[in-house]
Amino acid sequence: QVQLVESGGGLVQAGGSLRLSCAASGRTLSIYAMGWFRQAPGKEREFVGVINWNGRTTNYADSVKGRFTISRDNAKNTVYLQMNSLKPEDTAVYYCAARRTVLLPTTPQYDYWGQGTQVTVSS
Repeated sequence: QVQLVESGGGLVQAGGSLRLSCAASGRTLSIYAMGWFRQAPGKEREFVGVINWNGRTTNYADSVKGRFTISRDNAKNTVYLQMNSLKPEDTAVYYCAARRTVLLPTTPQYDYWGQGTQVTVSS
C-alpha cells in the first residue's frame, strides 16, 4: 500500500505561482511513475503531467506545457508540481497518483491516489 498526501494548494492571483507537494508513505516511490491530475467542478478528471520512476522523463498536457514542471526526490519520497503563470482555468482540485510502471501513463488508471488539494486562481 502507498498513501499519498498532497499539500501546497491555495488561492493565488492570475500570473502567480504555486508549488504542490505529494508525500508518500507505506512504500518507496522510487519504482512508481507519478502523475498529477486535476478536476474542476462539473468536469472530468484530466491529466496534467507525469514523471517516470527515476525522474529523467516527463510528459505534460498541452494546456500546462511550458508553465508547469514536475520533479521528484525519491530520497524524500516526495513529488512536486511547480505551477507558474497560473490562469483562472487552472482552478481545480489537484491530485497526485502512483502507478508501478516504467511507462508514462496519461490516463487515470493509477494504483494509488491522494485526497487532492484545491488550487484557486483569481482573475
